[in-house]
Amino acid sequence: MPQVEPDQRRSARVVARSGRVGGAPRLFDAVLLDRDGTLIEDVPYNGDPERVRPMPGARAALDELRTAGLRLAVVTNQSGLAKGLFTRAQLRAVHARVEELLGPFDAWLVCPHDDEDRCGCRKPAPKMIHSAARRLGTTPRQCVLIGDIGRDVTAALAAGAQAVLVPTPLTRPAETSAAPWVAADLSTAVAEILRRQTAIAPAAHRPAAASAAVPSVAAAGSAPTLVTAGPARRSRASGGAGTVLVVRSDSAGDVVVTGPGIRAVAAHAHRVVLLCGPRGRAAADLLPGVDTVVVHQLPWIDPAPAPVTGPDIATLTATLAAVNADEAVIFTSYHQSPLPLALLLRTVGVARISAISDDYPGSLLDIRHRVPVGVPEPERALSLAAAAGYPLPPDDEPALRLRPVPPPPARAGAPGYVVLHPGSAAQSRGLPPDLAVEIVRTLVTAGHRVVVTGGPDEVALTAQVAGGLAADLGGRTELADLAATVAGAAAVIVGNTGPAHLAAAYGVPVVSLFAPTVPFGQWGPWRVPTVRLGDPDAPCRGTRAATCPVPGHPCLSRIWPEEVLTALTLLGVAPSRPPRSAGATALARSGR
Repeated sequence: MPQVEPDQRRSARVVARSGRVGGAPRLFDAVLLDRDGTLIEDVPYNGDPERVRPMPGARAALDELRTAGLRLAVVTNQSGLAKGLFTRAQLRAVHARVEELLGPFDAWLVCPHDDEDRCGCRKPAPKMIHSAARRLGTTPRQCVLIGDIGRDVTAALAAGAQAVLVPTPLTRPAETSAAPWVAADLSTAVAEILRRQTAIAPAAHRPAAASAAVPSVAAAGSAPTLVTAGPARRSRASGGAGTVLVVRSDSAGDVVVTGPGIRAVAAHAHRVVLLCGPRGRAAADLLPGVDTVVVHQLPWIDPAPAPVTGPDIATLTATLAAVNADEAVIFTSYHQSPLPLALLLRTVGVARISAISDDYPGSLLDIRHRVPVGVPEPERALSLAAAAGYPLPPDDEPALRLRPVPPPPARAGAPGYVVLHPGSAAQSRGLPPDLAVEIVRTLVTAGHRVVVTGGPDEVALTAQVAGGLAADLGGRTELADLAATVAGAAAVIVGNTGPAHLAAAYGVPVVSLFAPTVPFGQWGPWRVPTVRLGDPDAPCRGTRAATCPVPGHPCLSRIWPEEVLTALTLLGVAPSRPPRSAGATALARSGR
């Protein structure tokens, strides 16, 4: 068990446990801080208060957090206690000196063990993070941890908290590469925490003028699909906007991560129409807050676009006119442009258009929002919605959320299995088949029940991976069925593709076998317990390649199946059956 020290002093400015400021939800209730190398200089096994030296700017940064109403806790490994290098009284004296120099903390949590003790509280284990959140009256996903080594980051992510790495000369380069969020120093980390907190706060909404009647544009070619999503499952704020067109034309996973921003718009609008592409259509049905779905492939967004033709653009323009939107909020990923669609929306008379755009938009946008590189995609969407005047309501929370789904398919078995999803629409982000086969064998031998999932074009892959040892649902699930399967899982093992975001939406822990073609901080599972595996410095890093550009897929092929088993243990997912012998597993795979 971690050692929980009595409070020496309490922060003077602490907000209520609701995690609300002025009635608005916020990303973070609390900041957890590593001690040595983060708050104070790293003096190995220090039991002497006179040797405590604050890190540069630490007091001012912590005071900013206190002023903002964030609760503070220290979470620190102190194996010197187990080694007998200092006493608990000396440790308390050191911490008293830290508070004398840096101000009060709301809680101190200490792991007094060494690695050989195999305790559950020593970082990278997440137990201290869970304990700190309970002490502060919040949950891990409403905490952010600042630390200086990979153990800090791993512990935070495994608990479902966010993590900021502030490297020191002792930080290994691979730890910096793997971290989802890196800051140059403590002051910079705190400034970004507060900026991200503010970015989703309410903004004054300027109601759009009612749309004037717009003549219909002659439609030609195949018409887009309009689907009414059924009764809106939300409450509308009285006096809000009229019809708002929200846009996310991309894959199912992209639509899912935009959900919080769409919910924020829906809380204030009388009607929400979602424009998405064919690949995101099934995910649109799962989003709360959407009244009508319009399906059309946007050739400047889709990765496999059809040629741009006059009839197709005329059809899209006519459809946009028929929506008769009072305003539009165009959600995009960080490398996509909203401007072509904004131009079409202007031609049909949409009075107010908001989007994130680094490119000069001229008169195409009324709200031109800017977001720094590295912000998670759901937060980008929330910050755009807030900039457009649509914050999340007080009864909502910044998290992925989907509509309820039916129970898992019978073939999956009772809930509590582990889902392995080996494929991806982008080959570079899928698992090497041989690795997936070995992961199944290792997990089944350890006693885990495994369900392998995949789309209709992955039937051969899932059959190979399941190999008679796991339940094979390849090609047997539509997206809603896949969501139901994920929702019933104890954990999901997946690359950086759609099921990772489904898992986050249902609160299911993720073992993320993450190809670094895109940034982990932007595309990793959001606010759900996660362990990241894979080589963050592989040559494919940052290429956004859909097909692996490096022979042998080295970013993932070098993962050991035993690492996956260890990751499940770190996430608290235990086998549901007694272990089997390796021989019995081999016989089952061979079909004998």
